[in-house]
Amino acid sequence: MTTTDQIPTTRNEGWGFYGTMKERAAEAWPLAMTTVSKATGSSFEAVRLFLDSAFGRHFADDVCNALHGGQTLTDAIDSTAALWMQRKSNGGLSHIYGIPRDLPHLTAFVAASEIADELSA
Repeated sequence: MTTTDQIPTTRNEGWGFYGTMKERAAEAWPLAMTTVSKATGSSFEAVRLFLDSAFGRHFADDVCNALHGGQTLTDAIDSTAALWMQRKSNGGLSHIYGIPRDLPHLTAFVAASEIADELSA
């Protein structure tokens, strides 16, 4: 089984990361899943929840901005993940989800997506 076979598919083709990436979505999805999982140490399922959320749309917006700046898709996803790992979370996520302040932005939003999913179950 390859890594791509283990990656869950989106459950939100119209919105989130997938919907925002439009015609590049099928190509971008496994790259983003793998990159975000490696960067955050999160499971593919947690990353899927993040990418399918409104947070994933914001991540895709930054990827699209990097693409418009001339980066390749792989470089755009990698640089966006690196940028989101450099930023630190603020009190908003801490207040809503109990996530500690000053976590890398990407890690915090993946965790917030997973917590939100658990709370909605």
